[in-house]
Amino acid sequence: MTSTMLGVNIDRSEPLPLHDQVAAQIRRAIADGEAGPGERLPLAQDLAAVLGVNKNTVLRALRILREEGLLEFRRGRGITVAGTPERGAVLAHLRKLLEFAQQQGYGRTEIIEMINDLPQDA
Repeated sequence: MTSTMLGVNIDRSEPLPLHDQVAAQIRRAIADGEAGPGERLPLAQDLAAVLGVNKNTVLRALRILREEGLLEFRRGRGITVAGTPERGAVLAHLRKLLEFAQQQGYGRTEIIEMINDLPQDA
């Protein structure tokens, strides 16, 4: 994964926090096919060295990508790519839907039932 990311520069003058910039660069690398589902990412300290940021900044970015469903953390296996940016976007929308549904008084089980009751072509 680091081959394309060698030319990446994190812009410290940009208002976007460094961890968000790092997450965006990793997201882009996955979207570009540099790392596909099931592939392991380099160690956080190696990514930090390539990107010129602190290891904790990289770890924070990796946690964001895990929450998006793009990465998977497994003890003994390291960090692997779990999905695509599109999958991550769908998961983000699903989280928003669940949050909205809960505000309206619906639980997760009820939402799943509603989804299952939708016509297949919807």
